[in-house]
Amino acid sequence: MSLQLLRYFTPQPVNLPHEYDGLEFTWRFLTFRPALFKNEVFYLGAVLFYVAVYFLGKRANKNRADKWFDAHRPLYSAQFSKPVESGSLIQDGSSDFFAYSTGRRAVASLHTTLTLRPRHDLFQYLFQVGRGIVELDYRVYDEVELDFTFRDTSGKEGVPECVWAIVAKNEMRGIKAKRWDLTFTKTSDIADLPPTLTVMSEFADVTTSLLKPYGSLSLSTLLSSPALLPYFRSLSITDQPRTRPAVPLKPEERTKHLILSLALPPPSDAAATLPLIAAAFQLADVVAGAGKLPSVRGGLAGSLRPETRTKLRKKREEADREIKEEAAREKREEQAEEKAAAKRKAEEERLSKLSAAEQKKELDRERKRAMRKTQGKVKAR
Repeated sequence: MSLQLLRYFTPQPVNLPHEYDGLEFTWRFLTFRPALFKNEVFYLGAVLFYVAVYFLGKRANKNRADKWFDAHRPLYSAQFSKPVESGSLIQDGSSDFFAYSTGRRAVASLHTTLTLRPRHDLFQYLFQVGRGIVELDYRVYDEVELDFTFRDTSGKEGVPECVWAIVAKNEMRGIKAKRWDLTFTKTSDIADLPPTLTVMSEFADVTTSLLKPYGSLSLSTLLSSPALLPYFRSLSITDQPRTRPAVPLKPEERTKHLILSLALPPPSDAAATLPLIAAAFQLADVVAGAGKLPSVRGGLAGSLRPETRTKLRKKREEADREIKEEAAREKREEQAEEKAAAKRKAEEERLSKLSAAEQKKELDRERKRAMRKTQGKVKAR
C-alpha cells in the first residue's frame, strides 16, 4: 500500500528530447533548457508581483502614518513633556502603528493608534474592495484613534462617572456590539450638530454641559465645518470598559477616557485633522477642570446637577449588581456541570467493574427509567 502511495506522489521523469535545438545551459550533470519552462514564467511573475505589492504596500502605509504624525508632532510636543516615548511611531506588522505620550496635567497618558488598510496584502485588500461593492453599508478606511486616560479624580469635581459620545451616523451600525460602554446611553439628534452626526448620552444634562461654548472651544461649531466633517468618526467620554467585564471592576481598576476616532486624511493633506485633535486636548481640560479656558472650574462633574450625579451613580450600581448576579449564575451552572460530569464518571467506573450480564441489566433498567420519564412528560402536556 505504501509503495502505491509513493508511486502516486512521485512526479513523472522529465522528458528531454534529443532533437532540442534551443538555448541550453549545461554544467556537469545538470542541464537547463529555458524553452521548456513556459508556464513557470507566469508563476514566477505572479510571485514577484505579489512580493512587490507587499513591499510597496508596506512602504505606503508607513509613509501615510509618518506623514500624519509628523504633521501633528508639534502639537504633541506642546502638550506633553514626553510626546513620544520611543522617539517615533512604533510599527506592529505592516498596517498598525502606535505612539504613547505622557507628562501632562489632567491626562495620565495618551495612546495614539493608527490602523491602516492592508495595502501589503493583495488578497485581503481585494476582498475589502469586493465586499464594499457587494455590501453598500460596508465601509473600510485608514483610522486613527486617540485614547486619553484621565488622571484619577474623586468627589464632586473633575471627570464624572458618565458615558457620552458624538458619533457619525454611518458608524452607528453595530457600534453598541463593539462598545459595551455605549449601551449605557440613549441616541438623540441635536439641532446644533450636522444631520450626519448623532449624540449618545445617558442624560441631557451631560450633553448640555459639553456642547456649550468654552472660550475658543465650541464642539458644535467645530464639527459643523465641511473641511473637518469627512474625517470625524466619533468622540466619546466614558468611565466604562469597551467590553463587558466578567465581574464588577474594583475601584482601582476603573479608568476614565476620552476617545477620538478619525479617518486618516491623505498624505497630501496630513494636517487636516489638526483642529480636531487640538480641540480634543481642550475638551480634556474642560472635562477635568484644568487649563485656562473660562468656566471650567470643577470640571464636567461640577457642572452637572446633583440629581444627575445621583442617577449616574445608581445606574452603575445597578450594572455592577447585574454583572455580579450573572457571574454567580454562571458559576453555579459550571459547578452543576462539573458535579454531573463527576457523577457520570463515577457511574461509568462502577459499570465497568460489573460483569457483562450485570451491565446489561443496568442498561435495561436505565432505559426503562428514561422511558417512564418521557411518558410522564407527555402525560403532563
